[in-house]
Amino acid sequence: MGQPVLGILTLYLNDNGMLEERPVYQKMIIAGKKLGLEVFVFTPSDVNYTQNRINAHMYDAATQSWTRKWRSFPHMIYDRCRIQKSHRFVELSNFRRKYGHLTFLNRVLRNKWTVYKTMRKEEVFKEHLPLTRMYESSNDLMEMIRKYPLVYLKPINGTGGRGILRIEKQGSSYSIQGRDQDRRIVSPQRVALSSIQNRLASWNLKDNHYLVQQGIQLKLPNGRVHDYRMLVQKNGQGEWDVTGCAGRIGASRSITSNLHGGGQAVKMKELLSEWIKDDKVTHDIIERAELLGVEIAEFLEQSYGRLCELALDLAIDRKGQIWLLEVNPKPAREVFIQAGERDTYRTAIIRPLEYAIWLHEQKKRRKEKLAPSSYD
Repeated sequence: MGQPVLGILTLYLNDNGMLEERPVYQKMIIAGKKLGLEVFVFTPSDVNYTQNRINAHMYDAATQSWTRKWRSFPHMIYDRCRIQKSHRFVELSNFRRKYGHLTFLNRVLRNKWTVYKTMRKEEVFKEHLPLTRMYESSNDLMEMIRKYPLVYLKPINGTGGRGILRIEKQGSSYSIQGRDQDRRIVSPQRVALSSIQNRLASWNLKDNHYLVQQGIQLKLPNGRVHDYRMLVQKNGQGEWDVTGCAGRIGASRSITSNLHGGGQAVKMKELLSEWIKDDKVTHDIIERAELLGVEIAEFLEQSYGRLCELALDLAIDRKGQIWLLEVNPKPAREVFIQAGERDTYRTAIIRPLEYAIWLHEQKKRRKEKLAPSSYD
């Protein structure tokens, strides 16, 4: 089969051919070459569907420049496409249908609601899942508000903290704050229980497919929220492993900790020690979180097909209880750079490449076993 070739599948961010993670892809192409893996980048727009050829983006480390070259389809595809509301996403759906028989490192994960329902069926995960409901009518929100002093509203397919609202009981009234679809901060507003629905009418929660989720109290003494981003990846032996976990502290007045929304990254142990204030308990929580992370990855892969990496957004309350807030199948890696964990960042870049090589070897061995013997 010769040298293995990996194609990184992504989407243009606009009609001018802008690529979101170009610096990361450069690092992957350079690292792949050292490992004996050729890597190129392409989008569904770059495919000639008649000839089954790809006008690939190629990076030359020697000249530090990108060029285009027509290529055959790669041995494996690493799908990095994130949801976007555009004709490009429709084109992606068509590509996945036409070429779904090819070897993908990672299949498509379902939306937040489907993933939640799937995991909720397993007793081992129940205690780690904040109670969540699909917003079908005002009753779904009002029942959750009466049950919990803090709830979050989040879009079923949202990313990066967009469109999230936080509703918190404060005395006899409620505070509503959040971020709009452009990640702009929505300042806190105090409203009576009877006025909540009117105040949220413009958000069109039902048609925009929102979830209502039990909130976990995560405010630090300085008033900022925090959580943890754990990256779980397949390694060069095809096994799930925790690459790293970093703490995230939200920007001032932000209800989320997302780095794109102005949050900052710190080492997990430092943040957790400050929160829990007991080294032994902190160590135990980290161990339990890593075991849970691998269990979640294994389970979701069994449920939805081959995966190669997942980012888990975890919350840890004052009692040391670990909560799974969200699963992200197309994780960024910059949280580790910002937390000062460069070795973890490098591992996060390399692991999908090592897994791709392992997967290629497995395919090669299967083909050799199926090949007719020369003695037949």
